[in-house]
Amino acid sequence: MSGLTEHSPRPIDIRLHQASRLLEIKFDNNTECQLSCEFLRVYSPSAEVRGHGHGQEVLQTGKEEVNITKIEPVGNYAVKLTFSDGHNTGLYSWDYLYELAQNYEALWLEYLGKLSAAGIQRRSN
Repeated sequence: MSGLTEHSPRPIDIRLHQASRLLEIKFDNNTECQLSCEFLRVYSPSAEVRGHGHGQEVLQTGKEEVNITKIEPVGNYAVKLTFSDGHNTGLYSWDYLYELAQNYEALWLEYLGKLSAAGIQRRSN
């Protein structure tokens, strides 16, 4: 993860679509994305999910129906997301959100692969 610089893309609009469980983000470099609440939850930057070092990540399961219940700005660099399962310890920096947007497909496939390798069947919505 790279650090935030003066040239880093910053969100200019963040909208939550609760019915479809999507977070729509528009960045100041004309990048737009829609990230599912499930995706954001399983890729939370919190220590609870990522662990405290490489190889300590905790596979998140059963998050198909999770929604975001609260979005709080943190300074001029991040948002804190509160999820319907009570998780709220991850700070999503602008750089991290942009990285998730840029790598969505690869990260989603990686997550599905980890579930499969663990023998976990993901419920379809």
